[in-house]
Amino acid sequence: MVNQSVLCSASLLFHWEVIAVARVIDGCDHYLLLIAALLLLGMMVQSVFKGRLLSHAQVSFRILSRGYSGSPFPHQPVPDLSKTLFRYLGSLQPLVSKDELESTRELVEEFLRPGGQGEELAKQLQKRAERTDNWLTDWRHQAIYLENHLPLPVHSSPAVLLPQRDHKDWRGQLRFASKLISGVLDFKAKIESPDGLTEIWRGRPLCPHQYHDFFGSCREPGYKRDRVLLQPAHKSLSQYVTVCRNYQFFQMDVYNSDGSPLTEDQIHQQMLFLRAHSYKTDKEPVGVLTTDHRNSWGRAYTTLIRDRLNRESVRSIQRSLFTVCLDATALKYSEELYSSRTAAQMLHGGGTHANSGNRWFDKTLQFVVGEDGTCGLIYDQATADASAILTMLGHVLEYCSRGPKRLPPRTPLTRLPPPKKLYFNFPPETKQHIENAKQNLDILVNDLDICCFTFSDFGKSFPKKHNMRPGAFLQVALQLAYYRCHESLCATCEVVSLRTFHRGRSDVVRCSSSEALEFVQAADEPNRLAGEKLSLLKKAVESHQCATEQVLQGQSVDGTLLALKMLCISSGAALPAILMDTSYAVSSHWKLFTGQVSSPIDCVMCYGPLVPDGYSVCFAPSLDSITVCVSAFDCCQETDAQKLSDSLQGALRDMQSLIIKCQPGEA
Repeated sequence: MVNQSVLCSASLLFHWEVIAVARVIDGCDHYLLLIAALLLLGMMVQSVFKGRLLSHAQVSFRILSRGYSGSPFPHQPVPDLSKTLFRYLGSLQPLVSKDELESTRELVEEFLRPGGQGEELAKQLQKRAERTDNWLTDWRHQAIYLENHLPLPVHSSPAVLLPQRDHKDWRGQLRFASKLISGVLDFKAKIESPDGLTEIWRGRPLCPHQYHDFFGSCREPGYKRDRVLLQPAHKSLSQYVTVCRNYQFFQMDVYNSDGSPLTEDQIHQQMLFLRAHSYKTDKEPVGVLTTDHRNSWGRAYTTLIRDRLNRESVRSIQRSLFTVCLDATALKYSEELYSSRTAAQMLHGGGTHANSGNRWFDKTLQFVVGEDGTCGLIYDQATADASAILTMLGHVLEYCSRGPKRLPPRTPLTRLPPPKKLYFNFPPETKQHIENAKQNLDILVNDLDICCFTFSDFGKSFPKKHNMRPGAFLQVALQLAYYRCHESLCATCEVVSLRTFHRGRSDVVRCSSSEALEFVQAADEPNRLAGEKLSLLKKAVESHQCATEQVLQGQSVDGTLLALKMLCISSGAALPAILMDTSYAVSSHWKLFTGQVSSPIDCVMCYGPLVPDGYSVCFAPSLDSITVCVSAFDCCQETDAQKLSDSLQGALRDMQSLIIKCQPGEA
């Protein structure tokens, strides 16, 4: 007879393995799932009667994910290399000289010759696409985020500024923070429910894969590259959040012992206890370490977690579901400057004398609630994309708009523990690391210039009325604004979502085009007819829309070029000459880094420029207005966020006037 405890162990292992298989082939045919489960059970019973249990690795069905993803979403296609490089050459025309363009054309022809390097790399890329869920996502994740050594605030992690709340003191702050936490837990419950979350865009569903990595995830700094810490699929997530106040960190439970979420009133009681135990403000701002360059933070991190107490506190933060930052009141600003200064506060915390020490920038989600009613979110792009973040925020804000829930607290099986304060030891070396991080952060904070404004002359309904896509219309207006400031076009990219594909994340559209150059050159020429200018405007808008559609269909220029680079690096081969070319360096030095917030919620998204001599511009168009956030670095004398903002508003008005002048009956 088989020992009963062995059979029990087999049963438990079978239970968890079936769950693992179900997660791997999520969305697949139930018949296939049944076959997989029965095969697994047969293997385990056979091994039990042989007097042993198969190891987790031996019975794993992860191999199924390679042969059959079970995803209802199409896999991202591999672009045709010759067509992609032809579009690449077209994107260079407004940016490089004729001689440089001809030189690059010759390099492309050599690369694409039969039997050449291009043909071999195209075969390798096709093989990668066949054996992976998404040929681009992991490479882009590694190259763009994890191997970027610049600080997360400003340079990498965007901030979302939400409408100001109506509270003006700590009481309202704690009450709203409690409701916000409940709203986030409600969203988490929704994505974990059997029905899950369904998003439709242009009639196509969006892949929800990344939502499950939002909670309990965190970056960890490294010497060569960072890594993202995710909770293993077979382990349940933590039951607590991290709350920061006055540079102090607390582990606060948000679930009862029976797994039910705390009510808003229960969370509020936890918050009151936390506030009563975090009055002192003379603590070392250990969170400032996460604002430093990733190499520096990596060295400081190694020193910090060498101490057992520090290691336990850091691990607690890393494993928490998300972070809530209870900020002190920021400096008062005029109504005209409020959105710009508050956006900057949300992005970096305002510096070491404000709330920057009240952060742990490595966390995927950091919700910020200020005593003065400010509210927003900072998120890590290594794990989360803007479109998914905005969907989550839409759910949370809708939850917060409901009336207060007066549910009686459920009686837990065990007493709810109070928030646990996380302590740190600070040896001299760690104190020096904190001082260095504080100096570097204040330099960055003082260098960043942000200008937010709302353009109220018209919104996205105006270009729609004239058969132009609002996003493309805004990008052409930005090209005109930049040209008027700098008398040339520059390398410009717009981030778009690829979530219509299985495990798709994001990629970029090249916005500068020969059509845009023709229009901006003609726009201010008095001798050109208005009808001719309008024709050039429409061609520029159509050109950008065509480029956007190609990327949305998986035919990305920059994604393909990145893949060629990563294939060579992984195999130890020499990089193609086209990637060592001056034209490639010029066309990928993104002086204009842009994006658009497509969301029904009222918000301002902001982030820093990608390069020292560049700008970032984020549009949030509504039907009748357009909210814009422009940022630049003061250290560059060539850039000026206010000047570009003024120029952009002028460009939008001039383009509107041009259309009305040529089509008065349609105005």
